[in-house]
This record gives sequence, C-alpha cells and structure tokens, in this order.
Amino acid sequence: MKFTKPFILFLTLFIVLFTSCKKEKNYTSKNTNNTLEADYLKYWKKVDSYYLNQIQLASSLIDSLNQSDLNTNQKKYYFEKIRIAFKKAEPYAGALNAETTHRANGPALPIYNEDSGRIIAPVGLQKLEEDIYEEGCSDDELRRDLHIQKGLLEGLSKNIKKRDLNAQRFFIATHQQLMRLVSLSIVGFDTPISHLSIGECSISLNSLLYVYENSIQSIILSQNKILDLSFQKNIESAVRYVEKNTDFETFDRFVFIRDYLNPITTNWVEIRKTSGLWDGKTNGSPFNFNAPTFFAKDAFNDDFFAKTNNRAPSKEMIALGKKLFFDKNISSSGNMSCASCHVPEKAYTDGLQFSPNNIGKPSKRNTPTLLNSSYQKALFWDGSAENLEAQITGVFTNKDEFDTNTHQFSSEILKDSTYVDDFKTVFGKVPTKNIAVIRAISSFVATLKSLDSKFDKNIRKEENTFTESEISGFNLFTGKALCATCHFIPLTNGTVPPFFKETEKEIIGVPKTSHNKELDTDVGFYKIYNEEAHKGMFKTPTVRNISKTAPYMHNGAYNTLEEVLDFYNQGGGKGLGFDVPHQTLPFDNLDLSEKEIKDIIAFLKTLSDQ
Repeated sequence: MKFTKPFILFLTLFIVLFTSCKKEKNYTSKNTNNTLEADYLKYWKKVDSYYLNQIQLASSLIDSLNQSDLNTNQKKYYFEKIRIAFKKAEPYAGALNAETTHRANGPALPIYNEDSGRIIAPVGLQKLEEDIYEEGCSDDELRRDLHIQKGLLEGLSKNIKKRDLNAQRFFIATHQQLMRLVSLSIVGFDTPISHLSIGECSISLNSLLYVYENSIQSIILSQNKILDLSFQKNIESAVRYVEKNTDFETFDRFVFIRDYLNPITTNWVEIRKTSGLWDGKTNGSPFNFNAPTFFAKDAFNDDFFAKTNNRAPSKEMIALGKKLFFDKNISSSGNMSCASCHVPEKAYTDGLQFSPNNIGKPSKRNTPTLLNSSYQKALFWDGSAENLEAQITGVFTNKDEFDTNTHQFSSEILKDSTYVDDFKTVFGKVPTKNIAVIRAISSFVATLKSLDSKFDKNIRKEENTFTESEISGFNLFTGKALCATCHFIPLTNGTVPPFFKETEKEIIGVPKTSHNKELDTDVGFYKIYNEEAHKGMFKTPTVRNISKTAPYMHNGAYNTLEEVLDFYNQGGGKGLGFDVPHQTLPFDNLDLSEKEIKDIIAFLKTLSDQ
C-alpha cells in the first residue's frame, strides 16, 4: 500500500495534534505556588530533564537513521538505540499522554477511526521493527514510517515541556512502567520480531534506579535506610538476572516475576508511602497504589472500571443487585433471569454450546463467564458494550432475552414485598424504570472477582505448590505460545495495560465446529461499523477459570482445551487454510510439542478459584 506525501503529512499531523492538543486543557504552566515550585526544583527538575532529553534523543536518532544509507546493520543498530531512549522516556510520556504513547509503541495494526470511517495505516516502533527486521519493506516506506514516528515523538516532547513533573505524576508513571515489565516486555508484546524487550527490562529498571537516586532518595535515606538498601539491591539483582537470561524462549518469567519484580514493586509502594509526597488516592487510575504487587487480590482500582454513576456502590445496592440477578420476574416472560445463563456453580457460564433464549431455542453465541467482567472495556462477544451497565441493558432490550426496555419496570418483582424496602433503602423510592434495576445488577456483577487462584498464591509466594509442569506452562503461555500478547498478565483478558482504557478485539478465524472444516460465519464486531477489516472480530476474553467454562470460543466450537491449543498451534483459521484476510493472530505454526501443550493446560487449570 502506497501513500502520497500530502496524506503522510496529514496522517502525522492528525495523530500528533489529535492526541496532544485535545488534552491541552489539562496542561499546567510553570508552577506559581511557592511550595510546588520548591518541590519541583528540589526533587523533580533533574528527572523532568532526563525524561525530556531521552525523548529528544530518540527523535534525534530517527534523524540519524533516516540520513544513513539504510543498510541492514545500521538500521538495526539505530532501531535498538531509538528503543532504549524511548523506554527511558516512556514512563512520563505515557503518564501525560496515553494515546500517543500507545501509538508510538503499540501493535503494528491498522486503526479504525470511528469519526471519519477511515482505516489509518499502522504506525509506531512495532511497525518500524517490521520494516527493519522483515524483508520486503522499501526504503521509501521505511522513511515514511520514520517521519510519522518522529512526529509522534515530537508531540510527546511538547507534552513533557509543557507539564512539570510532580509527585503524583512521578509515582503514576513509575507504576505504569513496572506494569509494562510484567505484562508487555517479558512476553514479547513490545518487540514481537526482534524480542529486544526482554533485555529492555534491564534498561527500564536501571532507569528507575536513576530517577529514584536523582529525586527522592534523600527522603528515604533520612527515614528508612534499610528500605533504600533493599530497593537498590533488588533492582541490581533483577538487572543481573535479565542480563544473564536474555533468550526469549528460555527466559523464566515465573521466577523473574516472583523472585525479582514482586520485591521491587513491594519496595516501591513502601517508598511512596515513606516519602509522604503523595497518598496514592485517585479514581483516574486502574491501580490500587497500596497493593504490594500486581498479583494482589486488590491490585486494581474497581472505581476506575465502573461507570461514573455507579462507583463505590453501597452494600445494600450490591445485595439488591444479587437478589435481582436470580429473579426471573425481571424478564417480560417471567421465565429468564441473569442466572439462567450465568450459573455460579459453572463459573457464571452454563456449560452449553448455545444458551436457550426466552422460548427455549438455542441462541447464536456461547455464554462467557461474568467473573472479572468488570475489568473489561468491551463486553458481549462482539465487544459492542462498553461497560457492565451497557451489557446488562443489552440483555434487557434483546427480544430473545428479557425483551423489555429501560423505561419499563416489572411490577411482578414486587410480589416479593421485601423489594419495596430494598428499593427505598437504595434509591429512596420504588423505581418506575429498569435503569435502577440495571444499576443494582451491575453493582453486584462487578463484585464477581476471581484473583485468588493457585497461580496467584504461588506468584505472591503465599504457597509453594506449583509443579514443574505448571511453571513450564506459565513460561510457555507468556513466551513461545504467545498467549499473553493478547491475554495480558495478570488479568489474562484483552484489556490493554498499563492504561486499561480499551479491550482488544481480534480476528482469529474460528471454525464452525471442532472438525476444523469450515470457517464460522458469525461476523462479530463487523455489524457495528460494517467495515471489512472487522469481519470475524471478537473481544479477547479472560482465561481465568477456563477449566470450568467449556465449551470454548464465541460459538462453543471446541469442547476441550486440547482442541483450543491445537487450533492456535496450527496458526488459527488461516493456518487451517481458511480465507481470513484480516486475521490478527499470527498464522505461523507455533511448533508446540505435545508435552508443551499439556504444560500450558496444566498452568491454565491453576487459574481457577472459588
């Protein structure tokens, strides 16, 4: 695909200006408050300059690459240097502008612009990686991509210049970067071809130590010298481990997270608290900044994922929602409740290929689990609902399910007189619309958490019961098998860290049946915009409790995990020989052995809990 120069300039300007200027209202000029100005000069100015210098260095290195003769060795040399500089600046750049940072270092996939209805060509470092490490890219295409990448970096540079670093931004930026190590770097998401991101873990960790030493270390030394020493030793140990184990396939991610990264995140929480510079309270972040690791049961901020009008629901609202969840009278037919399809004993699925609709006929899709559904930014298999309330509303208005609407209210449920008091306690009155019922049910569904499995307890070092097969399975899941590049650790769903603002939707070419003879005809997300590039696209679900949620895929095509792993091992639909022109799943054979498949399944079974 070739692009004209005017289009390239338009694309660059659009990405930079749209993702940068739309946030201009949030910028603050140089501090006028004397206390803030003093803190900036004392703790943050040198680190602020460090982040700015690194993003500018990355931009300058793009110029150097562009001016070279573009032979293979030079391209790879400059690409590695560009990535190193970018990784050093990435924490603060991402904290200021998530969208542009994600574009600058996100997957090399086309982007659909909902406003214009146009497909924007892939951009960013992963696109440059394809240009440089794979054959078939012309010098003109590489220079085009370098031009766009430079525009992205210049936009991030302007953000850093306009906004002073402060304690809150610093701690949020660092937390996000530590999350990237867990969920993106060690799984190869950042550099799927070159696998440079394993080694880049040491770059990020050394950079963290540098900004710590040049900002708040003096506070920590005055308050807790042991904490300072522990943090430095843990960083140094982690860096040594990475530098000795750089091979992508043999890197032991289980050991690295449990024995090296978790102690660092635990130290960092204590450092923030000890510094006294920021209390960690914000609803604008997905993280609970007081959780010692990303694998703690309370590692995530539930209010971030909830709709604004339904944050911090009362115990009474949750109890009401639970009661309504099991009540068939909320449907117009009086014969279907939420629990009809989402059975608690079956991990909130129903064990059927297709759930029966309100007249007993099979529906069109398999019932997904509700466990951890609140941590998704796309619900229903086609990703058409943005949050739990939208998803539950869809069930109410679906003629094949509850067949009612948000402006109705079923008085049938009031045959249970206790509802009157329950509604009055929660809403001050008995509602006249289903909007209140939907809010209550969504507040209950949001409590259905599943983050305390055998895996979680072992990665947190609360127990030491993981077998060699389970450890091998985790390392394959997060390595060779590429599972964790879509099912992101630790939630194992498609909600993209570290910002958690979107849930990935993928085209993988699922067959109609487990015989793998015919491509399924369900078009999925395509129905939302009728865009060809979306045909057969579905959200990436969680794989937690997967041992309890068979059959699998949006159409329940596979009955066993062995069948699912075989499908991926063959390269998805395209690997099976189907015509899937826009498949987002790599269609190369993964070359997983029978033992490796068994190990992955052994690990997947450790993700089940109560």
